[in-house]
Amino acid sequence: MSHRPLPDATAPEGPQGAAVDPNLDFQGTTPYEDYVKADVLTHLQHPLSDDPGEMVFLVTTQVMELWFTVLVHEWETASTALAADDLPTAMAALRRSVYELQSLNASWQPLAHLTPAQFNSYRAALGEGSGFQSAMYRRLEFLLGEKSASMLVPHRGAPRVHAELEKALHQPSLYDEVLRFLARRGHEISLPADLTARHEHDPAVERAWQEIYTGDQDSDLVRLGEVLTEVAELVWRWRNDHLVATRRAMGAKTGTGGSAGVAWLEKRASKNVFPELWTARSHV
Repeated sequence: MSHRPLPDATAPEGPQGAAVDPNLDFQGTTPYEDYVKADVLTHLQHPLSDDPGEMVFLVTTQVMELWFTVLVHEWETASTALAADDLPTAMAALRRSVYELQSLNASWQPLAHLTPAQFNSYRAALGEGSGFQSAMYRRLEFLLGEKSASMLVPHRGAPRVHAELEKALHQPSLYDEVLRFLARRGHEISLPADLTARHEHDPAVERAWQEIYTGDQDSDLVRLGEVLTEVAELVWRWRNDHLVATRRAMGAKTGTGGSAGVAWLEKRASKNVFPELWTARSHV
């Protein structure tokens, strides 16, 4: 009985299903490297302690920053589309962002079960570094309507980053564009004059969502409200996962960078994103 060698499962197939050997000879870097920049990404980790757990913390944090970048891109895309009354493009970006938020939230898993001793073994390497100093996360929060000019202060020493944040502070948030869109659809909403202010609960906005949810349940505005609610819920879960992981790793101690630690995270976790979408449900 003859034995034929098994085909290479990774080899691409040509016409008639015949295996074709991949091109392995490139001048310089591979096309994959040129596109993904994997060599750059995998050489950005420089642990400052001897503890092997620091590598996990560092990579996980960097992965979170990449997800922040993707979410900012999606929500800016949605904002621009809503401003142009292009609801399908906005909805597509928002739906993608739901899956991306799920992936972002899953990033907590490697850090969610740190004991205080494990975290303390490399905590000193962070120095005054703290997550609230993340410029990309700040842009994400601004898009959600969580604006504060004081949060630009930590970035004064980085002119490009500071300029990007200042621009984001003065631009309409994603929720601002949603409310403008609802106003153009005939809902009586007083739009905020100060785009740099944090969005606060507005009874007129609550009434608008109440009208939408008591109307045609197959309307595009109900679908918009639901995808925004999904986003809001996942942001709330992100904040709570952050809170629980921090409680587990360091209790109620002062956070890195002098932040209030758990107390500050508890305050953030108690707030709902897009608040009127939640309160309107009590009246439907």
